[in-house]
Amino acid sequence: DDGLRAQLNRALRDRSYLLLNLGFFTCGVHVAFLVTHLPGEVALCGLPGTVAGNALALVGAFNIAGRLTAGWLGQRYRLKNILGLMYLSRAVLIALYLASPRDAISIYLLAAGLGFTFLATVPPTAGLVGKLFGTRYLGTLFGLTLVSHQIGGFFGAWLGGVTISRFGDYSWMWIADMALALLAALFCLPVREARLVATQA
Repeated sequence: DDGLRAQLNRALRDRSYLLLNLGFFTCGVHVAFLVTHLPGEVALCGLPGTVAGNALALVGAFNIAGRLTAGWLGQRYRLKNILGLMYLSRAVLIALYLASPRDAISIYLLAAGLGFTFLATVPPTAGLVGKLFGTRYLGTLFGLTLVSHQIGGFFGAWLGGVTISRFGDYSWMWIADMALALLAALFCLPVREARLVATQA
């Protein structure tokens, strides 16, 4: 039976685990950029502060729905596919937002869509770590994955500030966010996960 140190060494040499950490890093970028700079984006659109407040409320409400949905889907479909589709949906949502008029409806749709996947990445990511290494050291191994998420969060908030200071808007940050979401979706493809076996209800 492997001890914690042996399990950590194994995990840090495992490509699937490292890819999950990279994907969760990009998730941290998305989450922190959105909650930190969405009010600034709303102001740039010439919309009142109430739109920003409503949008952040939508992020929170749809986050609950997204996490519950992710847990339900994880019992029926492969976790890596769920995770990859979540990341891909973020890229699509940002692309649609960039192509839309900058009005309250666009802001609300973006907030609801990104809110739905906001932390819905947690159940499939934690589930995949558990599948790869078992549950004995899941707290530690998933905790390290959360560290990568928090580091990504630092960069999401900081780079958003750098972008607005240098360019006067968030256009380049939205594009970078979209590219990272696509990369995160691609990172899910090689992750090891056994196919689900159909069972009778």
